[in-house]
Amino acid sequence: QVQLVESGGDLVQAGGSLRLSCAASGSIFNINVMGWYRQGPGKQRELVASTTDYGYTHYADSVQGRFTITEDKANNAVYLQMNSLKSEDTGVYYCYVVIENIKGGSNRSYWGQGTQVTVSS
Repeated sequence: QVQLVESGGDLVQAGGSLRLSCAASGSIFNINVMGWYRQGPGKQRELVASTTDYGYTHYADSVQGRFTITEDKANNAVYLQMNSLKSEDTGVYYCYVVIENIKGGSNRSYWGQGTQVTVSS
């Protein structure tokens, strides 16, 4: 079993910054993918940013150049630095990981409970 604990969501004015954190614990042999999704009001959940264990990062076009995803492998943590926030960034942000629980085992995906980000214009 794996637990994800998120933090960092808040109310911020447009143009401001926030840093989201997500820490994974439990049965972890290797983390293959760590990322962030978000779901805005009345919208579908969408990928914001992700990073893989071989160093590939991906960003949604809407956040490219404003958001930065970083990973702390030693602590099984992932962060999302969000700068120049816009009202359209408002939503619940979910941490997402793909983990190999045991050596040679299959990959399993896990979701955090979500953290609310509200950007006021």
